[in-house]
Amino acid sequence: MPVELKSLEDFVRVAERAIECRIKRARGGVVKIKARTKRYLYTYKTEESKLEEVLSKVKCSKIVDVDKGEVKEVKG
Repeated sequence: MPVELKSLEDFVRVAERAIECRIKRARGGVVKIKARTKRYLYTYKTEESKLEEVLSKVKCSKIVDVDKGEVKEVKG
């Protein structure tokens, strides 16, 4: 089962060790950001208007936008 995190700070810490992060847009302007680690899948919900702010804080090596089909890989 996925683990839903309510705090942005907790999600940022988890996303640093994630294999990849996925962005999934849901109904009502809600966006789910999912961070896959070796053991668990962590999710964080936010509003679509705050998505860019959240992504600027997240340091994930690979970010996949499921709805748009975009893949962004960060090296280093």
